[in-house]
Amino acid sequence: MSKYDVAVIGSGPGGYVAAIRCAQLGMKTAIIEKYSTLGGTCLNVGCIPSKALLDSSHHYEDAVKHFEEHGIELPGEVKVNLEKMMERKSSVVSQTCDGVKFLMDKNKIDVLEGVGSFKDKTHINIKNSDGETETIEAKKSIIATGSKPANLPFIDLDKERIITSTEALKLKEIPKHMIVIGGGVIGLELGQVYRRLGAEVSVIEFMDRIIPTMDSALSKELRKVLKKQGVKFYTKTKVKSVSREGDEIIVKADDKKDKEVEFKGDYCLVSVGRKPFTDGLNADAAGVKVDDKGRIEVNEQLQTSVDNIYAIGDVVKGAMLAHKAEEEGSFVAEIMAGQKPHINYNLIPSVVYTWPEVAGVGKTEEQLKEEGVKYKEGKFPMRALGRSRASGDIDGMVKILADEETDEILGVHMIGARTADLIAEAVTAMEFRASAEDIARISHAHPTYAEAVKEAALAATDNRALHV
Repeated sequence: MSKYDVAVIGSGPGGYVAAIRCAQLGMKTAIIEKYSTLGGTCLNVGCIPSKALLDSSHHYEDAVKHFEEHGIELPGEVKVNLEKMMERKSSVVSQTCDGVKFLMDKNKIDVLEGVGSFKDKTHINIKNSDGETETIEAKKSIIATGSKPANLPFIDLDKERIITSTEALKLKEIPKHMIVIGGGVIGLELGQVYRRLGAEVSVIEFMDRIIPTMDSALSKELRKVLKKQGVKFYTKTKVKSVSREGDEIIVKADDKKDKEVEFKGDYCLVSVGRKPFTDGLNADAAGVKVDDKGRIEVNEQLQTSVDNIYAIGDVVKGAMLAHKAEEEGSFVAEIMAGQKPHINYNLIPSVVYTWPEVAGVGKTEEQLKEEGVKYKEGKFPMRALGRSRASGDIDGMVKILADEETDEILGVHMIGARTADLIAEAVTAMEFRASAEDIARISHAHPTYAEAVKEAALAATDNRALHV
């Protein structure tokens, strides 16, 4: 029987990062993955393939709508080759997954293919696709089994026309009308992909606004921009039934006035969030407790109810974000090594990779109001930047919320070109507990999108924005 210091179950961003950090810290490490490729949901059917399709569809939209204004003339009609677009996406996924395998080899981590299930707290059975089982012994284990798409109880997912994000990433045709149930990150990103490619897209959201967990200013601006791009929105609308008749999907719902409305399309993307995945883990055998939402129960050190077993990422409480899982993976490895790491969950940024991109970190304005915190606000529109005008990306803004008395930055929320990258400046500043004036006094290169962050900081500091 093979023996290890640490066994990691699941090879997504949390799992493989945890394995690498454990190996770096001198532990003999194994990673258990049920699929033949490493990387989990994020690399295989999540973050990476969706961004590949977002980029490809963005290039197509630019060619159709914007090349001419840049003085670029194309011979003939610009067409979408969906098969080739999907091939490129698959290639990007393959290269990225191969990169994780390289990292496992480089760090001398044993990759064990099969479903990992606990026999007891120190023994794990690994059943491969041929039905063969091997058992390993691990002094400590990290559960990093991630999540899977959630569903509504009355929806029968046929995975052909009533689909989840997994199937939406490998369609063989462009939908005529894609009905998207759920106005969160996944629904909006994939909705924009197919809208760019020519599909009619209708987004049905139960809450009163899209991306409801982010600052309402971002929600309002993103809705305005996507509406301009042709996406239709139906908020405060409760889906009651989804049925299929041949190639037609019929969605019935109650609108904000409790009146029944009906939507007809050829595809329905169900994107109502994700839920923890623990199937086959046999957590009970090890004594690991699971809460009523299916999440592994952990303490502040991400330790489960069993002292030598930890859990990270989507399978525990908190935002289901790849970078949150990565931080937790490193955190647990360092805890095991006797170090004293720290994660500030308030400073884990959230991003929507539509175009314009949406990003936020820290407290939203709604949260500050609810908590009774006195704050001041600084806003700056992207259209006021020379860089934005040069690229044509004039939609969006940056909003900084700072403590009214101390000027410490409490939240930064932005929508615009490259805000997924720009948010890192805000996270860095807030990790060092910077004030709005600190950012306002830092030189930002000109012309850049980042100047909007400086200008918003100036606006929060005695309303001193220079270019509005």
